[in-house]
Amino acid sequence: QVQLVESGGGLVQAGGSLRLSCTTSRVPISANTMAWYRQATGKQREWVATITSGGRTNCADSVKGRFTISRDNAMNTVSLQMNNLKPEDTGVYYCYADILNLWGQGTRVTVSS
Repeated sequence: QVQLVESGGGLVQAGGSLRLSCTTSRVPISANTMAWYRQATGKQREWVATITSGGRTNCADSVKGRFTISRDNAMNTVSLQMNNLKPEDTGVYYCYADILNLWGQGTRVTVSS
């Protein structure tokens, strides 16, 4: 069974940084557009950032200038560098691969004020 596995979440103070990673060992993700989403408690899941197979990136206005999505196809990994974190960034972060139509299990990020 193919799975996406996220890692890198944790507890950090406001203004701090975290780096999330998403990978799978079963199939290559290089052809997929990869995305990060997040879901805060009691809220709907929201899109955070996307990177196409060609490396084109886009991100939500709420994280622009603070978050950077990248990919390393050789390592079969997509990352989300999160800087200057804010309490409103708190939530479970999920990785998604479009061709595989596959979600990861999520990694929790908690930002304290």
